[in-house]
Amino acid sequence: MKEIIESIWNDREQLKIKSNQSVIREIIELLDKGEIRVAEPQTDGNWQVNDWIKKAVILYFPIQQMETMELKPFEFHDKMKLKTNLAASGIRAVPGSILRYGSYISKNVITMPSFVNIGAYVDDGTMVDTWATVGSCAQIGKHVHLSGGVGIGGVLEPIQAAPVIIEDNCFIGSRCIVVEGVRVGKEAVLGANVCLTMSTKIIDVTGAIPIETKGYVPERSVVIPGSYTKNFPAGEYQVPCALIIGKRKESTDLKTSLNDALREHNVAV
Repeated sequence: MKEIIESIWNDREQLKIKSNQSVIREIIELLDKGEIRVAEPQTDGNWQVNDWIKKAVILYFPIQQMETMELKPFEFHDKMKLKTNLAASGIRAVPGSILRYGSYISKNVITMPSFVNIGAYVDDGTMVDTWATVGSCAQIGKHVHLSGGVGIGGVLEPIQAAPVIIEDNCFIGSRCIVVEGVRVGKEAVLGANVCLTMSTKIIDVTGAIPIETKGYVPERSVVIPGSYTKNFPAGEYQVPCALIIGKRKESTDLKTSLNDALREHNVAV
């Protein structure tokens, strides 16, 4: 399938071939079932991005026809179906949840009125809270809490770009934004309104000297919004950043650790 997708990608005329269309649709079905995924964790702690699957998702759109879907009094007009058989999959989807076909939602996931896009992977026991969005190809781990209004960015192009990855047991506070392939390590806590892009400075201020990184929040970090002064031709202005102010404790269970982290550091969620 990978070889076929690469061939179609380099010659779009091949989209007219019915057998090629069938391969694309088979890949989207496998994504929907969670049997393949856009990015997968490796034994060394890194992630492998499967570019050819992202290409298949992009190629799926031009072979789909627009159709009208009705759920009175609502009407939709789109190329993409919605997920079905939610009960059999063990998913609780509150009315107002939009779960697009081609996304994988694992058992015991709860989705409040929210949106999960094609290619996304949402693992076991995660909560997608009210008005949260999980963008195309984003990878959400087990027992993650995406609080109200969280925006997890999607990525289809550029093809080589990594998706946003939220690893297991993370707590993402209200109105947080995580985009552009940022990875949040296991058990991390993001306080309300943290905004992370690949250019956002993530500054560890727990020691005597600040340590700056970008694109990755280390495991068990407790993070809040911050700002730093930057010089521009028009003067000095405050620029957003993210501050690591502590760590969740390994010695306690995850739920207690989360509560302790929030209480100890007075983090708004």
